[in-house]
Amino acid sequence: MEKSNKGHGMIREDEAEYFDRGERLYRKLRSQLEKEHPDEVVAIDPDSGEYVIGRDELDAAKKAQEKFPGKLLDYFRIGEDVLHKFRRF
Repeated sequence: MEKSNKGHGMIREDEAEYFDRGERLYRKLRSQLEKEHPDEVVAIDPDSGEYVIGRDELDAAKKAQEKFPGKLLDYFRIGEDVLHKFRRF
């Protein structure tokens, strides 16, 4: 079964729960990250809770590819709710 994902197309129910976990993790980390890494991008592995931070989305994606090969990750621009992409490497 598929459902809408906040304007980002259709995803399966199990994927929706996966990304909900990523969003919950980001919300827990957000205040700490905003102090240390404002306006940078964080890529979070919703399974482990581990993450990488990059200057921009491309930098975060490169670091994520090294640390989490083959994983589907949740991306956020620190301090904003706007950047919310899913990417697998």
